[in-house]
Amino acid sequence: MDYATIISNIKAKNFEKIYFLHGEEPYYIDKITAAIIENALEDHERDFNQTILYGKDSDALSMISVAKGYPMMSERRLVVLKEAQDFKGIEELVSYLKSPADQTIFVINYKYKKYDARKKALKAVGKNGIVYKSDKIPEYKLVNWIDTFVKGKGYGLTPKAASLLAEFLGDDLNKIANEVDKLDILIESGTTINEVHIEENIGISKDYNVFELVNAIGVRDVLKANKIIDYFDHNSKAGNLILIISNIFKLHIQMMKIHFLSNKSKDAVASTIKVHPFVAGKLLASTKIYNPKKIAANISVLHEYDLKSKGVGNTNFTPGQLMKEMIFKLMH
Repeated sequence: MDYATIISNIKAKNFEKIYFLHGEEPYYIDKITAAIIENALEDHERDFNQTILYGKDSDALSMISVAKGYPMMSERRLVVLKEAQDFKGIEELVSYLKSPADQTIFVINYKYKKYDARKKALKAVGKNGIVYKSDKIPEYKLVNWIDTFVKGKGYGLTPKAASLLAEFLGDDLNKIANEVDKLDILIESGTTINEVHIEENIGISKDYNVFELVNAIGVRDVLKANKIIDYFDHNSKAGNLILIISNIFKLHIQMMKIHFLSNKSKDAVASTIKVHPFVAGKLLASTKIYNPKKIAANISVLHEYDLKSKGVGNTNFTPGQLMKEMIFKLMH
């Protein structure tokens, strides 16, 4: 069952006896857990019928006893095991998971990793409840996820704004959701959010960031690249050298792949390289500037400065000096 269906059923108060929520992406696990807590019981029922347990502080025997208890002046009980990844006794719950109490909703909130599907606990829940695996959003799908998420809140979003959020916030969906919630408070519904909104309300510079640096390198805009590097040199929190190298390396790998594609249409590139069509168009333009020989030479330069950024063969240069030297070699 997918996330949207689970949430829809919860809001309709169609509950399962057990929810085993696990996986590397905590965002959906926490959202489902929060929805169950919000909808399972009325406010006046929670004192006697809701139990929140934590993995490090719990034991299987007590948990089973609580789950088998009868509700008081309520249709159901709710038992939530949070931080279940820290609970060592999940397999000791198998007897309960095979025969769960009809009056109890039992939620297992197991985050940051997958639970072994071969184990008995997961198989038992599969027969008597819902197993939901929350996978990380692949990097190439992150911009589309952000776009869909923002539009789901009633806003438009420019491709550049979506890319800025993805580059700056990474794949932490909770962090992205929190930052978008700030925009939801500050910006009128129906507005198309652009890079100016991002800069003014989230604090990501629309002109001086890793995304713009990579763009400048892609079009061999030496002046703009040096302005951004100078900004990074004077604002150490704005540009981490290792992160910069990683993003420039990704640009070169993508360009190299495009050079050897038989179909170089924008849609084909977007599909093969797994990027947004907006990004595919920029990459295609960059391949007209950087031939395979120059790309290979630049990858060697990036490797050299990756080592220097970690202290190998570098005793005197600051990160800012390394950035300036590296950018010169990449673009000349």
